[in-house]
Amino acid sequence: MTNRPQRLLALAQLANSVGDGAYYTTSALYFTQVAGIAPARVGLGLTLGWAVGSLVGVPLGRLADRRGPRGTSVLLALGTSAAVASFLLVRGFLPFVVAACVYASAQSGLAAARQALLAGLVPAGERTGLLARLQSTLNGGLAVGAALGGLALGARAATAYRGVLALDAVCFLVCALILLRLPAVRPVGPGAGTGRLAVLRDRPYAVVALLNAVLLLRLPLLSLALPLWITERTGAPAWLASGLFVLNTLAVTLFQVRAARAVTGIGSAVRVLRRSGLVMLASCAVFALSAGRSAWPAAAALIAGAVLQVVAEMQQSAGSWQLSFDLAPADRIGEYQGLFGTGVTVARTLGPLVVTWLLLGWGTPGWLLLGSLMPVASCAMGPAARRAARRRAPRAAGEPALVG
Repeated sequence: MTNRPQRLLALAQLANSVGDGAYYTTSALYFTQVAGIAPARVGLGLTLGWAVGSLVGVPLGRLADRRGPRGTSVLLALGTSAAVASFLLVRGFLPFVVAACVYASAQSGLAAARQALLAGLVPAGERTGLLARLQSTLNGGLAVGAALGGLALGARAATAYRGVLALDAVCFLVCALILLRLPAVRPVGPGAGTGRLAVLRDRPYAVVALLNAVLLLRLPLLSLALPLWITERTGAPAWLASGLFVLNTLAVTLFQVRAARAVTGIGSAVRVLRRSGLVMLASCAVFALSAGRSAWPAAAALIAGAVLQVVAEMQQSAGSWQLSFDLAPADRIGEYQGLFGTGVTVARTLGPLVVTWLLLGWGTPGWLLLGSLMPVASCAMGPAARRAARRRAPRAAGEPALVG
């Protein structure tokens, strides 16, 4: 196998992450100031959209397994492009909810289908390393997109916001065209004795996915919790929140591949996850030290906490990637990735409520409680992963055959 499929997967990741970075920085203002939707309704509509997306990830992942991950990925990338373009026409709450549901569903399905495509094109021993490179590419693309979105924010014009949405739609169109250039992976038939959506009956794997969702509660920290914490509970300047986000993005871009090198199987993944939980606990404790402090002491604590947080993030990502593939049957990668990927949508849907309630409502005890959840969940990953590995039926070695 040459490196061409890996390069094309990276280019596809770069294309859609540039569009996403621009979309994330401007979408809230577009929906409220241009589309005329009340802020509370925007939040409700996006929550409903991602709730639907979390439900359809497994069926769409199964579709990728049965119909072929390349074709499914291309169609879902086109669907995401169309959904983003439809936001340009949205006027009113109900059309917005419909568009948000289509967008979130296509995004969730695309994530599962691309993981199945990657599994079909890349040998098992190279997948975690490639996912680390894709994560670095993702962060680099998000940074470029965020810079483009910042230009639109500076312009403060409806035309600029519409231009960002059009850019995002075009980026997903480019992503679809790149994915179309990849070799096709032969669809797999249903395994013996397995029925529809068998992953929902695989309790050990579901427990691993649930524990991963707990670890992903870190997702709203940089984008939501820390900006509010900095302005309401510390004397640090508000712009530091942006600086911490940049620090995180650059660190993942530069060091995620290195952090993933230590993960080569289930055993090493469990060990790295265990360490990540302890580092995340330390991060939350350091963040808590910034409470009530003046500008410089608070900033020092926040920066130190952010460094620990990004170390834990890179370790958790590498370990969870390895487990998500190694514990899934080879003929149901898309279906199982669809379930594992719901951890991201659940964390993004419920995480903001949980994190803001804990941190802004409870202060320092909330930080320590959130931090304590992380080593508990990461240590529980060991027994859960071993049970899932024992349950997994013996299957023939080898990867799905390529077509064409």
